[in-house]
Amino acid sequence: MCEGAQMHGSRRSAGRPPRARCAALCAGVLLAVTACSGGVSRGRPPTPTPSASVHAVTGSVSAPTSSAARSTTRPRTRSSSSPAPRSSAVIPPVSFPPGSGPVVVLNPGHNGGNATHAAEIARQVPAGFGQYKACDTTGTSTDAGYPEHAFTWDVTLRVRAILQAHGVRVVLTRPNDTGVGPCVDQRAAIGNATGVAAVVSIHADGAPAGDHGFHVCYASRPPAGATIEAHSVALSTAVHNALAAGSGLVPATYIGDGRGYFPRSDLAGLNLAIRPATFLEIGNMRNASDAATLSSTSGRARIAAAVAAGILSYLGRA
Repeated sequence: MCEGAQMHGSRRSAGRPPRARCAALCAGVLLAVTACSGGVSRGRPPTPTPSASVHAVTGSVSAPTSSAARSTTRPRTRSSSSPAPRSSAVIPPVSFPPGSGPVVVLNPGHNGGNATHAAEIARQVPAGFGQYKACDTTGTSTDAGYPEHAFTWDVTLRVRAILQAHGVRVVLTRPNDTGVGPCVDQRAAIGNATGVAAVVSIHADGAPAGDHGFHVCYASRPPAGATIEAHSVALSTAVHNALAAGSGLVPATYIGDGRGYFPRSDLAGLNLAIRPATFLEIGNMRNASDAATLSSTSGRARIAAAVAAGILSYLGRA
């Protein structure tokens, strides 16, 4: 479940972003993608073309550094008379694994210790474009009690192993599933380290039980310019297509554009990103069919293989 959502909550109505106006990527040509505006969309904003063939850069990505300091759209904004929440976005030492392959940051949502540190994770932090939101949340769970944080951690480790077998260097935003946080702005800061080729956030949804399927989020209000935006859309497209082909889940029709794409303006991980980034909601944990897939070892293995395949396709290493 995404940033700002509470455990066992219904579909995140507070975070429904606008009807997006996003340009497609055609035959490897980077086209500028316009920012999105408006209210919540269950309609059909244009989505990335499945044929997009833009690949990630493997070195540092050129982008305005000032955009990293911008802070989200749906979380509350700060009035001029109120003190600014303390940012946690001091980048911890990011040591890239040795090797010459591209660097991918995997961001497994939430953490196993969040539920017992309510005050710490409730602290407001910058979340992009002048807005603030909770440091982190507990996430959702299946009706049987399988938590999202455990799902995201398991899938992330599996994705990492596959990527490493293909020469990709992988950095995780948290080292285990027993800690607290880190805050959403600090996770974004890790992804913004020089040399990162792609940032992939891994989550699952907590929508009403009748809704099912995965959806892939990308920024509807990109902070880092058209080139990074185009790469983010290409990354999102590649992972979407791989999930549709091999995860055992279907693209969600209950949210976003009805085809498994959801441009959003309320996620700190996207609003603060100056590297190519995507945010995955891999199935609805409150839906019996999706929950069965997400809770099973074989289901998570299929999901991880699909996510890794999408990343490798984007990197040109498939």
